Amino acid sequence: MEVEARIVTLQLAETFVISRSASDTEDVVHVTIALDGVRGHGEAAPNERYDETAESALAYVDEIAEPLGDDPFALEEILARLPAREFAARAAIDAALHDLQGKLVGRPVHQLLGLPRSGPPTSWTIWLGDPDDMARRAERAVGRFRRLKLKLGAGDGFDVERVRAVRAVAGEVPLQVDVNEGWSLDEARESLPQLASLGVEYCEQPLAADAMQANPQLKRESPLPIYVDENCHTLADIAACAQFAHGVNVKLAKSGGIREAVRMVHAARALGLGCMLGCMVESGLGIAAGAHVASLFDHVDLDGNVLLAHDPWPGVRLVDGVQVPSDEPGLGVHAVPDPR
Repeated sequence: MEVEARIVTLQLAETFVISRSASDTEDVVHVTIALDGVRGHGEAAPNERYDETAESALAYVDEIAEPLGDDPFALEEILARLPAREFAARAAIDAALHDLQGKLVGRPVHQLLGLPRSGPPTSWTIWLGDPDDMARRAERAVGRFRRLKLKLGAGDGFDVERVRAVRAVAGEVPLQVDVNEGWSLDEARESLPQLASLGVEYCEQPLAADAMQANPQLKRESPLPIYVDENCHTLADIAACAQFAHGVNVKLAKSGGIREAVRMVHAARALGLGCMLGCMVESGLGIAAGAHVASLFDHVDLDGNVLLAHDPWPGVRLVDGVQVPSDEPGLGVHAVPDPR
């Protein structure tokens, strides 16, 4: 199999703000694996929070091109040969192999996995801003999206007011919040009951990863389910997360791809954990890989491609709030040039 990779810069439609960063662009790596003239594609969306960059992902793909071999269906053997690091790059390789498999046999990826085509509706992310600004953006999203996910953790004492302002315009639309490690333990204890009274469904990563581990009592105290993201990377993390969380956020770019994500869901279910499928800022190529496994999850947050000014890999369709993957072979997305 022949491997190619390149760095691509995705332009966001608006500045994306969370508790620890703000960005107008995201660099990703597009990977192509070819066999006998058939090309499979995948996308790496590295995150500096996990010490991964587009440059390190690209270097990893270049490093492992030779060990891939010539059988795209030998996923277990291939992934076992790859170094266990640069998980966004591993996810791109995993996705490209699944895409290639589907194209070789003429089936979409969800059928290869024996899964239904569609999963739960995706949430739409309301990035961090002042309460009135977040409410205005939420009001524009109501009707198009059936769930809203609010970024919190500003450290200014107004996070509950942000949720209250959004609730006032969102009506009965389900709300979730993601603090991105932005609260102290005292802030979490003060805020969680108030969020519960506002009908918030769950709170994602209220404390820093090490603080979540050090304070398992918060799980018992919280009137809301707590999901963890920064604590949960691969299958090896699931058992520990059950000690301090009610659920886990699985992202292909953190886990290393579809293969590992499926394992993580089954392990989480065995431990009674809820399962959420998340994403980074990604094009339709990255989102498609997630959409094909979305039916395994309770909650879905696959809006990364919708945040872009231009999606270079269309194919996933937003239908009544659900990110529906293509029924074409493989991932079912196709590259298109930027019209600007």
